[in-house]
Amino acid sequence: MTAQMYLPTFYVKQKIALTTNRYELYAANPDGSFGQMYGLAEQKRLAFKEQVTFYSDASKSRPVFGFKARQRLDFNAGYDITDESGQALGFFRKEFGASLLRSTFHVEGPGYAGTGQERSMAVALIRRFTEIPFLPIHFDFTGSDGQPLLSVERQVSVRDRYVVQVPDQRVDFRVAAAIAVGLDALMQR
Repeated sequence: MTAQMYLPTFYVKQKIALTTNRYELYAANPDGSFGQMYGLAEQKRLAFKEQVTFYSDASKSRPVFGFKARQRLDFNAGYDITDESGQALGFFRKEFGASLLRSTFHVEGPGYAGTGQERSMAVALIRRFTEIPFLPIHFDFTGSDGQPLLSVERQVSVRDRYVVQVPDQRVDFRVAAAIAVGLDALMQR
């Protein structure tokens, strides 16, 4: 079964503003360059209940999907991913206990469930105990059957920039985008 909106590779670029984090989503062209803009997301900093809305373009005139925390200020909170009409697309949560040494997330969508974890224990430990900026961060998500669902790789740059690869066609682009943005937003905690 292929997801309603499937995109095998895309990019997420973060732009930092005073009160918000802004993320731009771009399709990847066959040559690896940035293609069509697929959306824009904004996250308000210091919100009591995390919510990120994705818009169809930079005018922010049409919200098309988003994710929202189920609870306020909970380190093990779950996040529901919904389409523009509020219909469920998926769910993810940070596994607090499993994330003490290496960040770990649980993800669910139609027909699959899985776990994502930082690829490198060494980078995870360096991140926790130092303030070295711009470390490359890689997450690999695998399904309960052991097959890859998606990967999110932060490229080393001044601003956060991610390459998201989705080999599993059941994973909707909107779920993968929400997870990629969620990882960035939640890694700040």
